[in-house]
Amino acid sequence: MNNKEVVAQNLDNLMHRHSVTRSKLADDLGIKYSTLSDWLNGRTYPRVGAITQLATYFNVSPSAIVDSTEPSEVLQGVVSIPIIGTIAGGSPILADEHIEGYVKELKAGLPVGELFYLRVKGHSMEPTIKDGSLVLINRQPEVSDGDIAAVLINNEATLKRVTIQDGKYILIPDNKDYPPILLDQSNENRILGKAIRVTINLE
Repeated sequence: MNNKEVVAQNLDNLMHRHSVTRSKLADDLGIKYSTLSDWLNGRTYPRVGAITQLATYFNVSPSAIVDSTEPSEVLQGVVSIPIIGTIAGGSPILADEHIEGYVKELKAGLPVGELFYLRVKGHSMEPTIKDGSLVLINRQPEVSDGDIAAVLINNEATLKRVTIQDGKYILIPDNKDYPPILLDQSNENRILGKAIRVTINLE
């Protein structure tokens, strides 16, 4: 584990221990939401002043932010993955007002990157994915031909299988009773991420 990953894990653990959301922490510290996301995703390393600020905020020593030997108590290796509900146009996907709840999972075995769960509404992806299922999404702006993707269409997140033709995305429901959709650039339509895993609702 490199230094950026250590900070990401320690910071994630502290946030969950104190029940602090990304938006609140960014606002309280007076930093950009994207800067905090870069720290939590292991993309960048906080400067010394930021480390001191974080340590003061959580009432811990700076070593609790940067030291891999610092104990993380019960939450070591556990992450809380948000469940996304509706998405307002122009606002960050993981803004607090979009989150319905969290699923706690062991970090080991999870893909690297920003993860969220999407609760399936409707029957367009049956029999592959049933109504009410939770689908784990790895946030990314592009997917490959044949992938199942979370897609933002008119401010609503939906799941569809993607076919690429002439550089354009065609969204294909697995349920043949539903028509394909051509993904265009109107109304902020875009790929949100790739579906990684589905938790089937057996009720």
